[in-house]
Amino acid sequence: MTSRPATLGELKASGYRSRPVKDEIRENVLRKLRLGETLFPGIVGYDDTVVPQVVNALLSRHNFILLGLRGQAKSRIVRQLVGLLDEEIPVLAGSEVNDDPLRPLSKFGRTLLDERGDDAPIAWVHRDARYVEKLATPDVTVADIIGDVDPIRAARGGHVLSDELTINFGLLPRANRGIFAINELPDLAGKIQVGLFNIMQEGDVQIKGYPVRLPLDVLLVFTANPEDYTARGKIITPLKDRIGAEIMTHYPETVEAGVAITKQEAWLQRDSLRVEVPDFIAETIERVAFLAREDKRVDQRSGVSQRMPISAVENAVSNAERRSLVAGDEVVVPRIADVFASLPAMTGKMELEYEGELVGGDKIARELVSQAAAETFRALGAEAVEEHLEEIVEYFDRGGVLQLAEDSSAEMVLSGFASVPGLLDAVREVGLYRADAPGYSAAACELALEALVGERRISRSSSGRYTRVPRRSGSGGGGPKNPFEG
Repeated sequence: MTSRPATLGELKASGYRSRPVKDEIRENVLRKLRLGETLFPGIVGYDDTVVPQVVNALLSRHNFILLGLRGQAKSRIVRQLVGLLDEEIPVLAGSEVNDDPLRPLSKFGRTLLDERGDDAPIAWVHRDARYVEKLATPDVTVADIIGDVDPIRAARGGHVLSDELTINFGLLPRANRGIFAINELPDLAGKIQVGLFNIMQEGDVQIKGYPVRLPLDVLLVFTANPEDYTARGKIITPLKDRIGAEIMTHYPETVEAGVAITKQEAWLQRDSLRVEVPDFIAETIERVAFLAREDKRVDQRSGVSQRMPISAVENAVSNAERRSLVAGDEVVVPRIADVFASLPAMTGKMELEYEGELVGGDKIARELVSQAAAETFRALGAEAVEEHLEEIVEYFDRGGVLQLAEDSSAEMVLSGFASVPGLLDAVREVGLYRADAPGYSAAACELALEALVGERRISRSSSGRYTRVPRRSGSGGGGPKNPFEG
């Protein structure tokens, strides 16, 4: 294995040629495109929208901003840009700003070359160290981003304060020859944004009144939430004008894409028991998020993060895990009851409008779960089993009641479902009944019941008690009682 150059002379002899970071990224993007490699692994649902726009910005050597609501993978995309850098680059050893050995930026680097020449020591920086990220908050200062004069450094070195060697560089200069990302850009104070666009365009800045020339070689990437423009801050026009591309992100456009993201991100493998999440349960949870993003009672300017279905499915699995351990089930299979148990993972991720506040987040979430179950079961072929569904509705209309005990085993739950006329038949005919998997079959039966709740053909209490839809008047008859009733 050939050793890496350790001095400037060895670096020159190796034929090394430096290139601007945007050219470096552009060439690596082109290489990956030619080889058919995935540029942003793990990013689902953006192949035809966001990813091509990001690639275009990189090929154009543009700084860019990702603009979108919370939970739309903005930070993940930005952090994956690191993979488009070279694995390592040489810098002048001891440089705080990753000085290019062939074209040093700082006074430290220039002085080192004047004193040592080809004997100047070279260090190698991994691409992970060339990525700098900062969350914009109102208390961020010019010193944090660009730098400040350090009196102690001046005193120790015997320098006047105006000497560049007295500067304690901020995050942006330290990202030289790399990527500098700022999350939630509108939260950055206006004077800091002024400093950013000045250094982007002219390559100079004033630190404590002293003009400093810093022609940085850096790719600048920003993220922002559109709501922040009016709620907390704004992007000043001169800075926005200097950002090459404004790329809009979005939530998954299909339920299938949402399920794929949630499955990829959620922690579902537990060390206690084997976990099996039925596809229809995963789809129901995902549809809750889709419905919430259309519900007028939910603040759509704030958005419903993709973290909601991820947290909800994790919580549902945990509730099913707890029940399985108590009941003695060998496989953890979440049911609709477990989706309702995960409501705390949903309500905190929905900002409500005034009308929604009057109704309450918990009630809205329960309604959304029932509606999602109805949509899921309908997509599985509910129309083909309408005759059996009518049997179920008639059973409850005649006064039948079904109470699901929280800690009952899958076999006990399934036996209770079997006493409801038409329920098992409906589940069998849509292809969801599995004789060898009582947990899975029980989950399918509960989906069918909850679908009827979502269509307001039967009723479900917060305790899991299924009954007929309440009448405004009349006492009703005393129909059959389910032996599984609690």
